[in-house]
Amino acid sequence: MSGGVDSSVSVKILLDKGYDVAGATMKLYSNEDIGLEKTKTCCSLNDVEDARTVAFKLGIDFHVFNFSGDFKRYVIDNFVDTYLCGDTPNPCIECNKHLKFGKFYDRAKLLGFDYIATGHYALIEHNEVSGRWLLKRSPDRLKDQSYVLYGMTQEQLAHTLFPVGEMQKDKIRNIAENNKLINADKPDSQDICFIPDGDYASFITRRCGPQIPGDIVLSDGTKLGTHKGLINYTVGQRRGVGVSYCEPLFVINKDMENNLLVMGTAEQVYSDRLIAGNVNFIAFEKLTAPLKCTAQTRYHQKDVECTISPIENGNVLVVFEKPHKAISKGQAVVFYDGEYVIGGGTII
Repeated sequence: MSGGVDSSVSVKILLDKGYDVAGATMKLYSNEDIGLEKTKTCCSLNDVEDARTVAFKLGIDFHVFNFSGDFKRYVIDNFVDTYLCGDTPNPCIECNKHLKFGKFYDRAKLLGFDYIATGHYALIEHNEVSGRWLLKRSPDRLKDQSYVLYGMTQEQLAHTLFPVGEMQKDKIRNIAENNKLINADKPDSQDICFIPDGDYASFITRRCGPQIPGDIVLSDGTKLGTHKGLINYTVGQRRGVGVSYCEPLFVINKDMENNLLVMGTAEQVYSDRLIAGNVNFIAFEKLTAPLKCTAQTRYHQKDVECTISPIENGNVLVVFEKPHKAISKGQAVVFYDGEYVIGGGTII
């Protein structure tokens, strides 16, 4: 239970279906971990109290699991390190992999529960022919979260429930209102949870010290200006770079070795291929031959047609039918067959 309306309504739905349910919230960080004063009320503490209140209202046991050490290691430190290496991390994917469907699932098993349930917008099905558990998009494409769930294993899928996975948000809020849950009108969380103000560059600077300025150059080496530290920029970025030119320019590369921010034209920000590592497949055990499918390289982006092929070291080559914009190392690429998730990996 995150303290939000989706996981709260998930409890109500499961109770109505006759499940024996307990609620639990993960304590993932302290104020000091995210740079807040000890005396300041942290959003995560408010969320815990909202979840506790809902659990009391619905008459279920409630637990708080302290996974702050694991969250720092697997999510916060990874987030910072990835940016410092010039890549663009996705902390939600790491949290799902290591915390929600890792440590949290393991704790539930220790306590004797058969399933964990979350408020994610996605569906799980079992294919009787292949014997595999499958992950499917939510019908609400605007809310669909299958992109950040591609790392789930067969065991995790077999023991996970998504009670609101195919519901519309207004219906979920109506259920919460009808049951007088305190978070019925609570806004959805939009930002990275451990960076409440959204200023990730300042967060990294507070932890690692001031960033070193360097040159902004064209792809041919022509100097255009000076950047404020490479963590402040992302591949595909156009505005806010602070240079002018005779045509629109985009960030096409962050050269960490030489501390250069490389700019290029609109044409140069497109690429027709990428390599993915740390790949997890859901629809089958292993990719053994080229496969036509669609792929998505950013959250809430439209998936596009491509061919995926196995290459060395368990990596996957992805070749797009049309050049694809702003492919960023560190982000996830997720493969789809219609509404079903084939699998995914990290763009390397």
